[in-house]
Order: sequence, then C-alpha cells, then structure tokens
Amino acid sequence: MKEQWMVYTKKADFAGIAERFGISPVTARIMRNRDVEGDEAVRLFLHGKLEDCHDPELLKDMEKAADILLDKLLQEKTIRIIGDYDVDGVCATYILYKGLARLGAKVDYDIPHRIKDGYGINRELIMKAWEADIDTILTCDNGISASDQIAYARSLGMTAIITDHHDVPFLETAEGRIEQIPPADAVINPKQSACGYPFKGLCGAAVAYKLIQYLFRRTKVDERELSPLLEAAALATVGDVMMLQGENRIMVREGLKRMANSRITGLRQLMEVNGVDPAALTAYHLGFVIGPCLNAGGRLDTAKKALELFLSEDEATAGSLALELKELNDTRKNMTLNGVAQAEEQIRQAHRENDPVYVIYLPDCHESLAGIIAGRIREKYNHPVFVLTNGERMVKGSGRSIEGYHMYDALVECQDLLEVFGGHPMAAGLSLPAENVEMFRNRLNGRSTLTEADFIPKIWIDVPLPFSYATEALVEELKCLEPFGNGNSKPMFAQKGLRIRRLDTVGKTGQVLKLTLQDDGGRAITAVMFSGGEELKRELQERYGGRTDRAMLNVIYSAGVNEYNGIKTMQMIINHWELV
Repeated sequence: MKEQWMVYTKKADFAGIAERFGISPVTARIMRNRDVEGDEAVRLFLHGKLEDCHDPELLKDMEKAADILLDKLLQEKTIRIIGDYDVDGVCATYILYKGLARLGAKVDYDIPHRIKDGYGINRELIMKAWEADIDTILTCDNGISASDQIAYARSLGMTAIITDHHDVPFLETAEGRIEQIPPADAVINPKQSACGYPFKGLCGAAVAYKLIQYLFRRTKVDERELSPLLEAAALATVGDVMMLQGENRIMVREGLKRMANSRITGLRQLMEVNGVDPAALTAYHLGFVIGPCLNAGGRLDTAKKALELFLSEDEATAGSLALELKELNDTRKNMTLNGVAQAEEQIRQAHRENDPVYVIYLPDCHESLAGIIAGRIREKYNHPVFVLTNGERMVKGSGRSIEGYHMYDALVECQDLLEVFGGHPMAAGLSLPAENVEMFRNRLNGRSTLTEADFIPKIWIDVPLPFSYATEALVEELKCLEPFGNGNSKPMFAQKGLRIRRLDTVGKTGQVLKLTLQDDGGRAITAVMFSGGEELKRELQERYGGRTDRAMLNVIYSAGVNEYNGIKTMQMIINHWELV
C-alpha cells in the first residue's frame, strides 16, 4: 500500500523542557508530538499519580446514582448489573459486582449472549429481571442507546441506572442536535453534553470504577480495597482501545504495577497459561494476549465464563477456566484467518477496491468475528469497513473506520435502514434486515465525502534520528513514556540512505528478516523486520536482481536493545521501508 511519511513539526522549548524534567530533548519532542503541552501536562505525563485523576463526583448524576444505590442497599433491595460481552463489559460488571458486594448489597449480574441477545439491554433481559423480583437494574458499558428498553423497565416499576461511555444518540433538527437521553433514574456517561467531567475518554469499566470509588468514599471503605478493581479498569481501557492519554494513562500505568502481584486469581492464571511474566507485563500483553482471551468467551461461548474466571478465588478452578478461554481464543484466531481471506476474495471478485466505504457481506461468518475481520481489512486497505453476517433474526455487523470518517454519524444517516446501531467515530455495531444490505452499501458510499488522499495512510515520524544517536541510554529513558498504545504510540525514528550489507531469514516460520545496515559514515547496526520481509526480498530481486549491495534503504524504525548471553547490543526494528 502506498504510504505518506510525515515528520512531526510541533514546536516547543525542547531544551528547556529537558533541563527542567531531567530528560533528553528527544524525549521532550516525542511528548510534544503527543500533544503534551505545558509543565503541568508534562509532569502528569511523566509522574502522574492516581490522586491526579479527576474527582468522580464531577460526573453528572454520580451523586444521584450513589444516593439511589445506598438507599437500595439499606432497604435490602436486589440490584442486577447488566453488562456487555466484551472485555470492557466483563471488567465493568466485575467492578460493579465486587464493589457492591463489598458494601453488602444484594446484587447479581446478567450479561447478554452475543448471538441470542445481541448488544446491550433488551426487553427479554428486563422481563427476566422483573420475573426474578429484581428491584434495580444497573447497566455498564451499555444503556445510553436504550431509551425504549429503559422506559419499559420503568413502566414495570423497576429503578434503572445507566453507566456507559458510548456516544449519546441524537436527532438532527433545524435547531441542531438534540441528545436522546434514556429516561433512567440516573445516567452516568461523560459523553453527555451536560456532563462537566473534564476527561471524556473513559471506557465503560473506568466509569464503573468511578462509581464504586465514590461509593467507597461515601461509606468510608478504605480505598486500598479498590486495587483489584483498578486492575480491571486498566485492562479494559487497553482492551477497548481507549486513548492512553490523561487519566487513562495514569490508570493503566498504575494498574500494570498492581498486576505484577495481581489480587485477581483469574488474571494470574490467564497470564500463566499464556506464558506472560507478570513482572514484565506491558500494555501490549493486555491488548493482544490477555484481552483477546477474555473476549473469546463472549465471541464463541458466553462472556459469563470470562466473568466467572475473574470472580473465581480458587486456583484450580481459575486455571481450568483460563486454559479454556485460551483455547477458545486459539480457535478464534483460525476462524479469523478464514474470514479475512473470504473478505479479501469478495472485494476482488466484486471489484469493490475503489468503493470509499467497504461493506462486506459474509453470511456464514461467525457474527462475533465481524469486528476483528473489519479491523484487519481496514489495516490492509485503509478504507472504512463494515463486515456483515447473518444473525439469528437479521443481518448483524461491525465497522472499523479511518481518520476523517465518523462511523457513528454515518450510521445516523442510515438509521431508517437499521434496526439497532451504536458506537464511536472509529468503530460501530449494527443490525439490519437482509433486504436493506444493498441500500445500506449504496447510501454509505453515495454520501461519502472521502477523497483518494484519505485512503493513503500517514506514517508519522517522531524524530529523524541517525541510528548512531539511538543509544542504549535513550532506549532506557524512553521507558518513561510507557505505557504505549492508542494515542501514545511507540516512538518512531527515521534514517535515509542505508546500505544493506547482509540479509538473512530467521525465526521458526522464516518470516523475520535480519539485516546488517551501514550508514554513509561506515557505521553498521543490526536490524530486524518482523513483517514485510517477503515484499522487500521480492522488490530487491525485481529492481537489483537480488544484489543487496546495490540497494539503498530508507527506514522508519523503533530502537531496542537485544541481549544474548549477557551481552547487550543495539537493534533497529524496522516498521516501514522504501528502496531508493
């Protein structure tokens, strides 16, 4: 895919920042590239603590929700938590359940089945709660789009409290957008326009954590008991791909510290079956190892299995559940590979490569994999992608977007074709009748304002840095910028005009390239390429007959240290390249 390499040019007094905070100008520049401006913002980025997070009382309806729940607790009324089937929903349910149980509440939970129930609270779940004499429904990671369902619960005499973080539904009118807030007794969601909470990027589990934090404060519970709940909020923040900025960054960093000696038995067991060293745990492991295992339960079985894992305090039971979830995730990986291959074949056969928005209909694909497949196709083609598949009652789908295309707003323009929808600017879910699929595709593409320039991915370079300046000391210092993830990507450097002195294929699968590169000063360094190696070898053959000594290479790289037999050497990890 064609790429546009871009160098950040944001300005600041990098030397002054470096001097004041005891860091290098390179690190200061990287922080500015992440829009960290001003001494206080730099301090929070480097040294922010939990006490620097915003007060939960600033969330709209926080006091109201707490008053209701504490009153229900005193009256011994039964509270049912209704969560969601992904890692965020499971963690949010865990946080609310453990927190309310600690306060002595009569509390249970229910999580929708992805296929049987679909996303979020529905009338069947409400009726089931009513028949069980549930007094209060408390949602987490869902509910903000459930106006009819909440009204139904209220009509049955139940109390309803919403905690959510998804975008608030709205109507477009001549006077502007009018938010459609469900008629719950309390609605906690920082995305509400009437909510003055300063940070809008919390995940559903973090919103749940804020509620329990406030309830513990009101009831004089030692906040040290929040520690395992913070771990769950941190895991969900990364697993739900939230921006690792502001207090999200603080919660994830502090959560990772606690996970090294986790108080969640199931989490310890999940790390063990995946071969993850708790002492070396990073946000990468949360997002690409632990989180997917928890998601696999909700995708291929039931999310209650993942919640049962987190609630289990018996090592043997937790170990068995952890292994089961890992095996489910392994199955999911294989199914995903098949689905991606089918999606690519459909794009080719239908000649849809030039559609602004890809709408891919895979009737036989497991509906739980639609979002993952959409993400993979988006990564390869850099177009917004919806993957649709047959559900039990109608077509269901998930979308993944690119910068410049607000996916949720696009669905609002198609809402007359849809049964249910919800999501964010970058991701969404929907259900629609099968007969509307083609109209849905045509409307999305007919109303798209995307241009060819939008489909060229921009690859951002933090600093053009000769690899001779990428020292072991710099690599060590850059650890202060962790955790890396969405909104705080790993620092990327660039160097031009490198000669390839040696090229070898290594690794068990032969997919990794190991190169010896040399700059114009004759200095050499080892570099590795974990993907794209076959393409590089093919292009070398086509352009230079395989003669690597004739080729010059421009690269975008991250710097690392390789340790073997106690000897440390610098290593360049090549992420992007071009032959010149």
